[in-house]
Amino acid sequence: MALLTVAWLRGGVSNEKVVVVETSLAPGAVQSNPGGKPGLLVFVQPGMLEINGRVVRATPGEVWFETAEARTVKNAGTSTVRFVQIDFLTAGSAEMWGNTGLSPNYKVLLDNQYARVYDIRIPAGTREPQHTHKNRVVVCLSGAELRHLMPDGPEEPSTLKTGEIAWRLGGTHIGQNVGKTDLWAIAVEPK
Repeated sequence: MALLTVAWLRGGVSNEKVVVVETSLAPGAVQSNPGGKPGLLVFVQPGMLEINGRVVRATPGEVWFETAEARTVKNAGTSTVRFVQIDFLTAGSAEMWGNTGLSPNYKVLLDNQYARVYDIRIPAGTREPQHTHKNRVVVCLSGAELRHLMPDGPEEPSTLKTGEIAWRLGGTHIGQNVGKTDLWAIAVEPK
């Protein structure tokens, strides 16, 4: 029998907007979802998946939006595939946010009625201009030692570790990567 591992994240991420689960699928394993809630998969490890009969090459940092319909995800490859599943619990909003408020070097991957999803990359030893985030799930693909400079003066540590998945509150800040490694994270702001 194929193995399926579903684990709640450290501390869990479950609130009025989202439920977040990290999943590892062994080769040949199948995960069925009865549907009812739209969701998003954020791929953490590479591999080959079959989602509702469609073959998808999972690449770290790539996202896959899922409608509220029933779905089956099968690992069609030869190695374990790890992804983060984010289920949206609200009807969302017709408002599209695009790049509004974001740092200019962020790349928007998806902006629909349920979420704005963007790629964050901050090289070691650099800082971003002041920008604003909304409440969000952060999936860290490459961790770094960070510091946020707040508009009213205080500084706050904001370090992310590789593999960490966290719920972060929205706010305005200047982000600094004060470490020796580049940060790479995917942010998902539910609407």
